[in-house]
Amino acid sequence: MSLDVEFARLIDAPPEEVFDAFTEPEGQQAFYGQDDLGWVVQSQCDLRVGGVWTVEFGPSPSELYRHDHVFRVIERPHRLVLASTETRLDGSSFHTQLEFTFEASGGKTLMTMTQRGFPTTELRDEHQRGVPNALARLERHILLRRTPSDARHDLAP
Repeated sequence: MSLDVEFARLIDAPPEEVFDAFTEPEGQQAFYGQDDLGWVVQSQCDLRVGGVWTVEFGPSPSELYRHDHVFRVIERPHRLVLASTETRLDGSSFHTQLEFTFEASGGKTLMTMTQRGFPTTELRDEHQRGVPNALARLERHILLRRTPSDARHDLAP
């Protein structure tokens, strides 16, 4: 059994726009955010190979998960590879490798996230539940960054 997670979402924006939104603090707030009242997201990013991207997030300032990502590959706007250390609320941590790809597809972007090397099925399953919401929140953020009339049109059913 593989202890990896892979999700993809077709986002209605070109790869450059999706890549840039994802690597900016506001995009990370969307990606790691929740609609829960009081949810906290803090992101600091040194976007260069060898640079560290630290994201802290959680239900309150006293209960924060921490992800420390080190950039291994940056191929704007097509690909990011990161070595990741995730620290849990109980202080335990584990290491994985993350790969994000941004593939042009008919004027849109197929954004794929692959995370490899989960130490347990429970941790893998937890991420399988959370990643689809993260990609949906990022897409909503991208659409809302556009002019208000454009965003309303794009979000209509």
